[in-house]
Amino acid sequence: MSGQISSTYASKKRGAGMPGMRGLDHFGMTVPDMEQAVDFFCDVLGCQELYQLGSFRVDEGDWMTENLNVHARAEITNMRMIRCGHGTNIELFEYSAPDKRVELPRNSDNGSSHLCIYVDNIFTAVDYLNSQGVKVLGEPSLLSGAEAGEYWCYFLSPWGAQLELVSYPCGRGYEQHTKTRLWDTRDPAA
Repeated sequence: MSGQISSTYASKKRGAGMPGMRGLDHFGMTVPDMEQAVDFFCDVLGCQELYQLGSFRVDEGDWMTENLNVHARAEITNMRMIRCGHGTNIELFEYSAPDKRVELPRNSDNGSSHLCIYVDNIFTAVDYLNSQGVKVLGEPSLLSGAEAGEYWCYFLSPWGAQLELVSYPCGRGYEQHTKTRLWDTRDPAA
């Protein structure tokens, strides 16, 4: 990796937070073609589709704007829920809307996001993605500092959404500085 990432360790006392917060239940993602997205997540990445939610629209009033922050006449044309291994679930949406934007944000754009998938061996996973015709961005890179021991590599879905692979089979550097651990897909119950 040609750039440098600096590491600091949390020391600021934080508030108690939202009562009853347990963790992420799902990550929502709007896709341009539901069948393509489900095929990619399930057939290529290995997720499992659990159920379909159908479509949803409101013909009058501002319910869609007030509750979902979309155009009042936006319509969810398709919704699906998939499970991704031992990690969070993914809720896929396909929308039609009078003011729909189709350009995907880059990582540097406000509001951008990406899904990160843990794999046991990043080099094997990258070879597999390449064999499936998936666009892989660069080669796996090894991090240092708080994330020492972690390899990462970005790749793109067929519609251009950014995804990431990570692997840290021996743990990460921050673990030497605190007993508190990030949630770890290798040990979901911990």
